[in-house]
Amino acid sequence: MERNSSDDEEDHQHLIPQNDPRIGHREDSISSTATTTGGNQRSAFQIDDILQRVHRRWKISLNKRYVIVFVSLIISIGLLFLLTDPRELFSANFSSFKLDPLSNRVKESELRALYLLRQQQLALLSLWNGTLVNPSLNQSENDLRSSVLFEDVKSAVSKQISLNKEIQEVLLSPHRSSNYSGGTEVDSVNFSYDRCRNVDQKLSDRKTVEWKPRSDKFLFAICLSGQMSNHLICLEKHMFFAALLDRVLVIPSSKFDYQYDRVIDIERINTCLGRNVVVSFDQFKEKAKKNHFRIDRFICYFSSPQLCYVDEEHIKKLKGLGISIDGKLEAPWSEDIKKPSKRTVQDVQTKFKSDDDVIAIGDVFYADMEQDWVMQPGGPINHKCKTLIEPSKLILLTAQRFIQTFLGKNFIALHFRRHGFLKFCNAKSPSCFYPIPQAAECIARIVERSNGAVIYLSTDAAESETSLLQSLVVVDGKIVPLVKRPPRNSAEKWDALLYRHGIEDDSQVDAMLDKTICAMSSVFIGASGSTFTEDILRLRKDWGTSSTCDEYLCRGEEPNFIAEDE
Repeated sequence: MERNSSDDEEDHQHLIPQNDPRIGHREDSISSTATTTGGNQRSAFQIDDILQRVHRRWKISLNKRYVIVFVSLIISIGLLFLLTDPRELFSANFSSFKLDPLSNRVKESELRALYLLRQQQLALLSLWNGTLVNPSLNQSENDLRSSVLFEDVKSAVSKQISLNKEIQEVLLSPHRSSNYSGGTEVDSVNFSYDRCRNVDQKLSDRKTVEWKPRSDKFLFAICLSGQMSNHLICLEKHMFFAALLDRVLVIPSSKFDYQYDRVIDIERINTCLGRNVVVSFDQFKEKAKKNHFRIDRFICYFSSPQLCYVDEEHIKKLKGLGISIDGKLEAPWSEDIKKPSKRTVQDVQTKFKSDDDVIAIGDVFYADMEQDWVMQPGGPINHKCKTLIEPSKLILLTAQRFIQTFLGKNFIALHFRRHGFLKFCNAKSPSCFYPIPQAAECIARIVERSNGAVIYLSTDAAESETSLLQSLVVVDGKIVPLVKRPPRNSAEKWDALLYRHGIEDDSQVDAMLDKTICAMSSVFIGASGSTFTEDILRLRKDWGTSSTCDEYLCRGEEPNFIAEDE
């Protein structure tokens, strides 16, 4: 049978080289050629051929070795199972690899306890340093420091007891089981101490007078000094005068004074007393038409530097309202605004008593009359409300909605007065205008004491000042947010009531809203010398929101730098 030449070639490719006669013939021819050309080439071909043969043999040998090792391993494992209990085998082999959860928990607890002990050490050192008398301060300043020292020490000790208990809990936690019922005698004692708790106002000790006016006798309130805060304080004192003189108080017209009915609820005052004790200017005008629309007697509380603190321009405004003024301005005594004398209830009743139907008394803002009565919670008049002069319902609700939106329950309020305050404060001794870094340190101390989450900022300061202040108020390495009322945003609904009633752009409404938010804070930091602050303190006292941590900014300190006079 004939074979194809291509089949022969294929068979030759699978033959072992040394059995192939053609290869032998080819090698002979190559050998003869190599002999003629030189011995080096022949040696090279022989080495390559030897290496290829060795490689094939080692490959087979390695494969055999793998098989032998694998079979040996299986035999060994089989013998081990035959000679040993599998359960003991696995427990013995894997016990060393098992992680101990108790050991890990103990290590974590120890690290946590060490951290807490470090914090306790720092706090105790701070307390120790704070109890030392500063020789650079005078006696009165050291007395002021010692007056609050006891409260600070109690608060700090309370915190350290709580921290010590936390450390014990951390160290004990890894050892507790479901049936653990440990504890100490200390655990059953409540060491909580609120350093910034509300002040007990002792309302039962109030000294008050009854306000039962004659319906045909009126007192026209004259309040001209300062801005709205001054006028509200003046108005409260006028109520005291009206109660002592048995008269109905007439609230001034907005053409002569501020528009009070936008910021306070006048009719609510009558509700608190249970009778008509105040009337608006328009109500007074309606009643006066039946008789006469005039001021029968104009009595000045202060005689210097100007009678009644009233100038000709204000007299013209009064007359422009259609009011006639009988007689001249008179003063029952010599009284200087710069140095007011202490006056009593009897002094007022004697000097200002009159049978005239309508009298006007002006201006009583600076009057120093029975200050202990005036400064009482709720004021010097007996009534059934917390306070007689408070923000209107619209402003109260708006303040509550703002607090719910941005601040929450535990917040600090700061009245940071700056505009026009530099010259005003530097004229006083000591000055009350503090550099921003110093003010930030004072604020941070209050935050640390009260644990307040955020600070509501009521200020007239420039953005450059508030931005610096924000960056410097740092407690425990964290910046404490300063929150101001944002510009109008239709997506926010907290101020919708003001827009609905068209009073959103009234500057006096804005000011009263600021006061209301500050008066509702957990802790208040005020500006010394500011009547805006004083009116907030009055509201806090009357509402019962005053805190033991309330104070003026940097109380007891002087500015660390004061500019020279002009």
